[in-house]
Amino acid sequence: MPAQRSGGTPWRNLRAVGRHGEKLAERHLQRHGFRILARNLHLRHAELDLVALEGRTLCFVEVRLRSDSRFGSAAESVDRRKRRRLTRAAAEVLATHPLPRHDALRFDVVTVDTSNQPPEVHLIRDAFRADEGGWG
Repeated sequence: MPAQRSGGTPWRNLRAVGRHGEKLAERHLQRHGFRILARNLHLRHAELDLVALEGRTLCFVEVRLRSDSRFGSAAESVDRRKRRRLTRAAAEVLATHPLPRHDALRFDVVTVDTSNQPPEVHLIRDAFRADEGGWG
């Protein structure tokens, strides 16, 4: 029997749903002209869902999926603690990975709402700034 999380949904199913949400987000970004550079980068501080280039802007993209708004919206789930972890992970990528030339960087959030069919996908450009996440 698969391991269960507290809500009763098997973890294996949650991972599959998460992967599906990330694929929807990736396709959405590509349709809007983003070039995907990396997926699911596992780093010391966090996992970065997507690293992409939009023009000459390097984007660190957090994908948030929700099927129910009882616990807040997908965008609201990117709290200060999560922003801090993402900014630290981005700093690690900038220091350790070869990246294309870029003029700017930003943090985007893609929300995927699966309570509707087809799922609704929204991009929030420049969702937060590194100084809001806290580098220290």
